[in-house]
Amino acid sequence: MDLGLTDRVYVLTGASRGLGYATAQCLVADGARVVLSARDADAVAAATAGLGGSDRAVGVTADLADPATPGLLVAAAQRHFGRLDGALVSVGGPPPGTAASVDDEQWRQSFETVFLGSVRTVRTVAAALPDGGAIGLVLSTSARGPVPGLGISNGLRPGLAGIAKDVADEYGPRGVRVIGLLPGRILTDRNRELFAATGDPERAQAEAEAGIPLRRIGDPAEFGRVAAFVLSPAASYLTGVTIPVDGGALRGL
Repeated sequence: MDLGLTDRVYVLTGASRGLGYATAQCLVADGARVVLSARDADAVAAATAGLGGSDRAVGVTADLADPATPGLLVAAAQRHFGRLDGALVSVGGPPPGTAASVDDEQWRQSFETVFLGSVRTVRTVAAALPDGGAIGLVLSTSARGPVPGLGISNGLRPGLAGIAKDVADEYGPRGVRVIGLLPGRILTDRNRELFAATGDPERAQAEAEAGIPLRRIGDPAEFGRVAAFVLSPAASYLTGVTIPVDGGALRGL
């Protein structure tokens, strides 16, 4: 199936590695061009080089907590590639810890980046999108059910899922789609760190796999393919939904 991605242009935040980078790889493989952002300049440079260089990918070193970042990304897409067709909004996972144990500053910093930074980016990108544009928000299965030990995520992700539904209604008449993506256990650096934090990463991974119907941790490329489809014209009647990419771990229908 042709996803219709050839020469389309997407902005991806937090995309120097992990799920954002995996999505960029899938988009570029199908003919799209991308603008990547992350906070680490070296990581951004390595990621863009890995995607084929400036003909296919442009990197911007930026922090999603900075109010200027979304505008910089939109401008970079238009300046380098002459158009913008969508975005994948992803940020690093907030600090682990129960909701009762993390302190006010951790809540505040996470809200500024994970929540407000995402909302601001969606708003800015949507204003620049034409009919047929699409925005995907990388959330978490915590949007539907709390994940033990990730209190900040449990607090912020459901709110962002609600935001995604709200703006899907608002932007729908303009032909702009908004979708939430709910990754479960996927073998990114974030999940490796969470497994390592238990003191016995092999056991932690095995226990996680036992709770997944497919009995394995996902590969980032498996998420990337779903995200690329969601952003593509092939998914043109898909909006206002949250899609788990979790091997069947969520138990709700």
